[in-house]
Amino acid sequence: MAQQGPPGSGRKVSRRDFLKLMAAAGTIVTFIPFIDWGKYLPNPTSNVSAKAQVILPDGTQANLKTFPVNHSESVIYPKTNDQVLNQESFRLWQFIRLPQELGGARSDVSAFRMYSQVCLHLWCLWKYWPDPGRKRGECPCHGSMYDPLTGKAFAGPASLQSPPSNVLPMLNLEVDGSGNIWILPPNWSPNGNGIVGFGRFLKE
Repeated sequence: MAQQGPPGSGRKVSRRDFLKLMAAAGTIVTFIPFIDWGKYLPNPTSNVSAKAQVILPDGTQANLKTFPVNHSESVIYPKTNDQVLNQESFRLWQFIRLPQELGGARSDVSAFRMYSQVCLHLWCLWKYWPDPGRKRGECPCHGSMYDPLTGKAFAGPASLQSPPSNVLPMLNLEVDGSGNIWILPPNWSPNGNGIVGFGRFLKE
């Protein structure tokens, strides 16, 4: 029996055509997880040749001596003079001082991490939860969870994705003699600092 076409189309869809459409749709759905969707985000791909300050929401530069252990802030990078551009998701990063048991009490740069805030699953914005029993990154949309030490997803749909799409992009940091924290020029590639929305390979 032929299927009716759209109302007003004046034609019928044959069973064969209907099955072809279903097969095409199934093929598309099958390959969607393997498309590097993150490459279609407006990634900050321009070359950044100079160090940048880690500027906290209150306008001050992050400092080793004053930033609390087991605490995080949302930071914009790379920052521009355009406030509209600064609100785009790919510029949002979670700047974290690790909990004490993961080295957060150290007096050097290893106490800190800075990860893209864009979840690797469907690009919601995750955040770090310092609460006892949590101390991890969590996405509110579909429950992906991230290890604050490595940026690797360990639960939720992002953890089921193959590398590099299961590890958050991360910026390299440096601390100067006054304790001020700086962002080093990144390499926007899966083998470098990563690609926002796509991820990076974790160097074990």
